Amino acid sequence: MSFLKAAWKNLGIINYEIDPAILEPYVPKGTTLDFWNGKCYVSVIGFLFADVRILGIKFPYHVNFEEVNLRFYVKRTEKGKDKRGVVFIKEIVPKPAISIVANLLYNEHYETLKMSHSFAETADNYIFTYNWFPKKQANTIRFEMKKEPIAIPEGSEAEFITEHYFGYTKVNGDKTFEYEVTHPRWQQYEVTDYGLEVDFEQNYGKAFSFLKNQKPISVMVAKGSTITIERKKTIV
Repeated sequence: MSFLKAAWKNLGIINYEIDPAILEPYVPKGTTLDFWNGKCYVSVIGFLFADVRILGIKFPYHVNFEEVNLRFYVKRTEKGKDKRGVVFIKEIVPKPAISIVANLLYNEHYETLKMSHSFAETADNYIFTYNWFPKKQANTIRFEMKKEPIAIPEGSEAEFITEHYFGYTKVNGDKTFEYEVTHPRWQQYEVTDYGLEVDFEQNYGKAFSFLKNQKPISVMVAKGSTITIERKKTIV
């Protein structure tokens, strides 16, 4: 049985190019940074968790909620094949039980904060907004997109960002957890506008404060799908 089953919906993704040296202290043992066209990426992602079941059980008030995370991309070679995955700097959710379970069992970096989201539409576009409130100061990311989803081309930047199927967590300098994330190939929406008001230093620390003044390298929205998160294993 999968550890968690859910749907991830409306994944708004803001990508930045970053100096690999900034990420090196966060890279779990047994993995290496993954690059696309020679560039190292870090991404701010907001999305909706829906119909959440942990070990097949729905827990009251923890079924549907928002998440915003900051992540980067790694790979691990096993039996001659690359396993492409992500590492989270921080994951923000509004449900304390999710944070407790993920941090305790998977050694993740969840934080519980007040959050909200909104949805609107015009004749041609959808508009999704995700908000979170550290120390009563609102942080917001907003995405406006055309209504019809389109395929994610093979070999594209969007494929690189969305087609990572493992999560890795750094337990310590000698130990790493690996877990698989399963989902079908996603579609994307064409982004027509976006906005963000994020205090990167307050949310993620001084190492990432420079992102406040850096223009994103790209912005995308994935439609999402049902997903599973499998049970972790120790790889080193």
